[in-house]
Amino acid sequence: MNNIIRKKFSEIDLQDAFFLSLRNDYPGFDNWFKGKSDQEAYVQYENNKIIGFLFLKVEKNLVNDVVPNIHANKILKVSTFKINAHGTKMGEQFIKIIMDYAVSEDVDVCYVTIYEKHHSLIELVQQFGFELYGTKGDGIYKENVYLKEMRKITGNINKDFPLVCISTAKKYLLSIYPKYHSVMFPDSILNTEDKNIITDISYTNSIHKVYVCTMDQVENLKYGDIVVLYRTAETGRSAEYSAVATSICVVEDVKKQSEFDSFDDFYRYVSKYSVFDEDDLRYWYNKGGCKAIKMTYNGALKKRIVRHDLIGQIGLERNQYWGFFELTDEEFNLIAKKGEVDKILVQTN
Repeated sequence: MNNIIRKKFSEIDLQDAFFLSLRNDYPGFDNWFKGKSDQEAYVQYENNKIIGFLFLKVEKNLVNDVVPNIHANKILKVSTFKINAHGTKMGEQFIKIIMDYAVSEDVDVCYVTIYEKHHSLIELVQQFGFELYGTKGDGIYKENVYLKEMRKITGNINKDFPLVCISTAKKYLLSIYPKYHSVMFPDSILNTEDKNIITDISYTNSIHKVYVCTMDQVENLKYGDIVVLYRTAETGRSAEYSAVATSICVVEDVKKQSEFDSFDDFYRYVSKYSVFDEDDLRYWYNKGGCKAIKMTYNGALKKRIVRHDLIGQIGLERNQYWGFFELTDEEFNLIAKKGEVDKILVQTN
């Protein structure tokens, strides 16, 4: 994956060809950019050229330059958002940053203005719950306003992201080996307990994940079920303090190996969002009995929970099989509370 980094505007090359279209679309863009010199944006590079740019700004109470006006206590403005997508997951990576930022700042709504000509960007934001709300500007500079209510549950996992509806969903613990976990999630969340989620985990993660395993019963997972990912013990270390609950995901789909006509069919489905390379996937496919779990990555536990505490403080059974098992509502809620991810959990009854 390409890296997305936070940089001050003053450290970003305004003459990069990436900004040409923004300069054409927004009169006074250069002066606006220079005026933000001490503020930070999210920038993505490929071969030392900018291919993605995002600037976020929190506003309060009222946005009066769009029609209709936006009224809310805290409002996240996606002030500048452009990507040069070419078949990568970079759009999702930026959406993940926006959503992580919105949760961190506890905003009520997010909004972005987009010209009608930017069809792919419109499709991207609508996929994740931004709805056509109104307009901004006039004439050739008229943009549509797309708004996402951060506490709205629709029942559509993508549109609701990053919220997790916990009212009726079943909850499970699912284990993952360290060598795969390090690809799926940044190591920094395992090495520190109090760093901000925005600076630690957003940049290297897409929203969708596909995990392949052969464990029994995972084929019973249903759309909307909730999974707590559990990174197993590090080599040579006791599981008591190196096996860690790390993240919360929501299941979109589960496919059994028998549903694929061939390895190529299996590989096409899995590879886009898989943490496994082709050799790994071929190994598991040849072994037989594979299950491919597609899920959204909704939140990392800000505070890691080691096996010792999952047993002693949460109440999980020491002697059960820790590969995959169902959690009670009480166990899940304790994990979420201790892991400090309460803000993304929603009850609907």
